[in-house]
Amino acid sequence: MKMDWLFKNATVIDGSGNAAYHADVAVEGNRIVRIAPTIHDVAENTVDCQGRVLSPGFIDVHTHDDLVVLRRPDYIEKTSQGVTSIIVGNCGISAACAVLKDEVPDPINLLGELNEFHYPDVARYREQINTVTPSVNVATLIGHTTLRNNCVESLLEPASEANIRTMRDALRLALEQGALGLSTGLSYGNAVNASTEEICALAELLAEHQGIYTTHMRTEYDGIIDAMLEAFHVGRHGRVPVQISHHKCAGAKNWGRTTQTLALIEKYQQHQEINCDVYPYRAGSSNLDLKQVTEDYDILITWSTPHPEMAGKTLQAIAAEWGTDVHCAAARLQPAGAIYFQMHEEDVRRVLQHPSSMVGSDGLPCDPNPHPRLWGTFPRVLGYYSRDEKLFPLTTAIHKMTGMSAWRFGLEKRGLIREGNFADLVIFDPQNINETGTFQNPKQTADGIEHVFVNGVLTWSQQQMTGLRAGKFLSRKEQ
Repeated sequence: MKMDWLFKNATVIDGSGNAAYHADVAVEGNRIVRIAPTIHDVAENTVDCQGRVLSPGFIDVHTHDDLVVLRRPDYIEKTSQGVTSIIVGNCGISAACAVLKDEVPDPINLLGELNEFHYPDVARYREQINTVTPSVNVATLIGHTTLRNNCVESLLEPASEANIRTMRDALRLALEQGALGLSTGLSYGNAVNASTEEICALAELLAEHQGIYTTHMRTEYDGIIDAMLEAFHVGRHGRVPVQISHHKCAGAKNWGRTTQTLALIEKYQQHQEINCDVYPYRAGSSNLDLKQVTEDYDILITWSTPHPEMAGKTLQAIAAEWGTDVHCAAARLQPAGAIYFQMHEEDVRRVLQHPSSMVGSDGLPCDPNPHPRLWGTFPRVLGYYSRDEKLFPLTTAIHKMTGMSAWRFGLEKRGLIREGNFADLVIFDPQNINETGTFQNPKQTADGIEHVFVNGVLTWSQQQMTGLRAGKFLSRKEQ
């Protein structure tokens, strides 16, 4: 048998969390066909992986890449860091199922411009992904705010019973067409007035399709415990798994409270399925929200429509330059984007280490000066937190971004190096892997990622895109 690719002398970390082992791995077409201590068969291409780790391709479970993968299918931001599959439609906003009129409401505007939204159902989004063939596989959640926008008279009001019926019909069709589940972004102004009952009515549809409920909760600040209890209630009502998005305890008054929140997860895990995702930074990023403006921690402005010259400066520095306070300065900058240094490093580490957490970048690709997590999340976990800080073994780090993620979101035959699985693979140098971007200069490819394969196709090699792409739309249980 002549194989397409043969990886010799690899340190295989297979995504299961189990110990590494040394082996040769063979790929034919889009599948892993053989794993053995030594393979002597001839291959079209042979890669000597001596001193290198061969792992499953990383799965970014929390992205806002819905439209950028269509606009720029050579998606270097993710491919260059070893990501082979992304889950879009998080935080209540999805391009799939969006029906917009004459503007893109906040926070759907995080995804792109009005003329990019052409996907009133999942079938059309799926068709476009498969037509464009991006450099990563794409699966989608359906955003609650997206559904609300299609039918409510005012996003600032609760949905009526008729609105909820309309949303249920759209969600049911989306699940039938391959969506993974429902996401909410309940802290945003255009969803905060949605009732728990509204969310529960939608969650009722998920179980039949083995769907998942993911939530950017009502708050990650002082009221976080009540917000978590609401999320768990929705999961129990719908009889579905709950994924807490980008779990954190935000605001200086709440630093250290992850001891409480993680204990609460453990308590409720005894009776229902609960997980979370986390990005490996103490700063978050979103639109500049006047309600979140404070002098308790730094806020870095990433863009501003009326004052583009202020990008890259802290809000405190801008206020000082203008001779005003941070609240007035923030109002003058609107609309704008910001990076909030709202977390404590020990909380970030505690969530990263917790058995319930997996890795998601939550990067914003439309931001002209994005948070470095867009380019560096996965190498940062493997290099800084695992190798340098010894927060957990490399096998655990990889499990949190491969096998665990594929299991939680139902992506069959991905996330594990197994015979018969899809050949989404990364070869990296464990001694040199790390992010290289900074908050001031974030658009930098990572060190140490040597080769990335998506469905058996070499997509990244020698620090550049190869020009070959094989990404496809992924749906639960049907690949």
